[in-house]
Amino acid sequence: MFDIGDQIIYSVHGLCKIDDICEKTFGNKTRNYYVLHPLDDLRLTINVPVNSDQAVMLKVMEKEEAEEILQSFLQPGITWIEDPRQRNKEYSSLINTGDRKSIVKIANTLIKEQYYASQNKKRLYDQDRNLLTNIQNIMFEELAVSLNTSVGEISQRVIRMVLTKA
Repeated sequence: MFDIGDQIIYSVHGLCKIDDICEKTFGNKTRNYYVLHPLDDLRLTINVPVNSDQAVMLKVMEKEEAEEILQSFLQPGITWIEDPRQRNKEYSSLINTGDRKSIVKIANTLIKEQYYASQNKKRLYDQDRNLLTNIQNIMFEELAVSLNTSVGEISQRVIRMVLTKA
């Protein structure tokens, strides 16, 4: 359970702050909700049931875990799936679990594939670019907060780590 004021990672919205925990009624059903907002969009308010099975909400990682996650970019990525639809389905499914180590493997592979494509004057499929952008926006922001640095610095470090193994 989270508390008011906690910073969390919430699915596609990324880094959010919990503003309130209160009882609300939607569709004739009353239950407790977290009321939160993304830190990069103070105007957006999100209501998430406290006991939701469908929402992935994680505490922002501690510095030690962030260092470990960052170092895992030195490991091999996930297996590249040739079929774009199947790849998007598989990778999205893994991302939606919120498992950071799986997400790192996907990011690792997509960064490498983006590099290889650019070397051949090609581009990644839009779906792949969107997945990578979402991962970078959410995970790199979380790493930056946990390690007290900038998203740009995290991005540079990750790309150097991944591409030295390419």
